[in-house]
Amino acid sequence: MAAATKVAAFGAMLRIYYTVFANAEWSWSPVLTAIAVITMLLGSLVAVTQRDVKRMLAYSSIAHAGFLLTGVIALNKSGLDATIFYLFAYGITTVGAFAVVTLVRDSSGEVTDLNRWKGLGKRSPFAASTFAFFLLAFAGIPLTSGFIGKFSIFSAAYESGATGLVLVAIFSSALAAFFYIRVIVLMFFSDVSEDGTGVEIPSLLTRSTIVVSAAITLILGVYPTPIINFISDLAIFIR
Repeated sequence: MAAATKVAAFGAMLRIYYTVFANAEWSWSPVLTAIAVITMLLGSLVAVTQRDVKRMLAYSSIAHAGFLLTGVIALNKSGLDATIFYLFAYGITTVGAFAVVTLVRDSSGEVTDLNRWKGLGKRSPFAASTFAFFLLAFAGIPLTSGFIGKFSIFSAAYESGATGLVLVAIFSSALAAFFYIRVIVLMFFSDVSEDGTGVEIPSLLTRSTIVVSAAITLILGVYPTPIINFISDLAIFIR
């Protein structure tokens, strides 16, 4: 739901700004730049303080919205292509991550308290490994779609002269990487939490969703050329 909403919102924004306001860049660009800076920093700073998995992902999505705005602000073909790619890649990764979250449960339902995710790697290597991979993609680590997406957006913004915005984005990315890696350390290098938390055996649909999402995230990080070329052709209909 979160991924679909963000994709729809930014799809509409791209259409509006690249067709209606393209010739009035100087009137709206400062406003968008300010919003991008605020969302990137606020999202990352608040996410760092969270001890709930879902809330952490929710606040970090605010930072990702700022990254997407960075691509919109570039207002060039590279920025448009990069933003569409990032939207697609982020959407896929988000679906996979939330699918994993639904598996960690106790007798009362989903468990999202980070303290109760300690030692998840020992209880369920599948859930912990795939969730760790999705977190690395969110952080923009090489060999994931997140790295290609962020690199493309930052490059497009730099080409357009938004150097300051790129520096803020890099700082925000580094901050985000901290809390993503913190969760990974918690899952694999902490003692198992003995509090009744378990990992549900995934249904065929859930397992397929996780595996397909992880596969696409990896493929886009290793060999993104086909989808980038497709997006480049698709972007013609937006401009």
